[in-house]
Amino acid sequence: MSTTKLRTFLAVARQGSFSAGARALGLSQPTVTTQIQALERDYNVELFHRRGRRIELTVVGRQLLPIAQQLGVLELEAFNLLRDSGKLNRGQLKIGAVGPFHVIEMVDAYRQQYPQIDLSIKVGNSASVLADLENYVTDVGVLAGLHDDPAFSAQLYARHPVLLFAHADHPLARFDEIPLQALQGQPLLHRESGSTTRLALEKALHADDVTPRVVMEIGSREALREAVIRGIGVGVVSEAEFIADPRLKAIRFRGNPVNTETYLYCLAERCNSQIISSFLHLVARAQSA
Repeated sequence: MSTTKLRTFLAVARQGSFSAGARALGLSQPTVTTQIQALERDYNVELFHRRGRRIELTVVGRQLLPIAQQLGVLELEAFNLLRDSGKLNRGQLKIGAVGPFHVIEMVDAYRQQYPQIDLSIKVGNSASVLADLENYVTDVGVLAGLHDDPAFSAQLYARHPVLLFAHADHPLARFDEIPLQALQGQPLLHRESGSTTRLALEKALHADDVTPRVVMEIGSREALREAVIRGIGVGVVSEAEFIADPRLKAIRFRGNPVNTETYLYCLAERCNSQIISSFLHLVARAQSA
């Protein structure tokens, strides 16, 4: 089977059209169309439904896509290995993350050690970060919490206490530290269902039989912060993610009963990839230093 044709199929599937796929490959559209038609003809299958200018993957096309993605990554890794003799003189590392916290400091440290490697960061929610790893869209994921899945390898990066934050005029803002029981009856702004911070808080509240008054569920850190600034309620955030503001007061929970953890993930089958392992090892060394 021609790897060139598979590469063309992958470009068209990712870009969503023959013309966009051709531009991504630096080829003419007729050349791309001919290669896809030849691939379909060779195996007597249909990979795309043509609907005018739009295309959609067929069932066979959807099944072929993750295989083509894996082959594309392996081809790139083989090329990098042969070209640079394992010296990481050039290459590409794609990182997925749920937010900018932590990942920027990791990338900065890695760039200083391996300046020739091209780095990119894609931000999304936990589900999309894991899906991108599984589909070979990214190489390393930075996520809060441990996801128990044998398909992934996880490496603990850091553990952080969760803080309460309130408007500077809120009665609790007089304190630097409070017991968790002080949240009883307080107007609480919750993150969305599935949020690691929310799950950690709910577990601690349940253990101490504390019931705040949940006034709103908010789906982003930025919106939550704005709601607290407007005095709608109090919120919680990982210490590493709190952004200081004169309108806000960060308050610790006594004894740090609520914590979140940050992990680095990669596909278990790719842990020995030189560029991925170099990133994981550098981060681990930085944490132990």
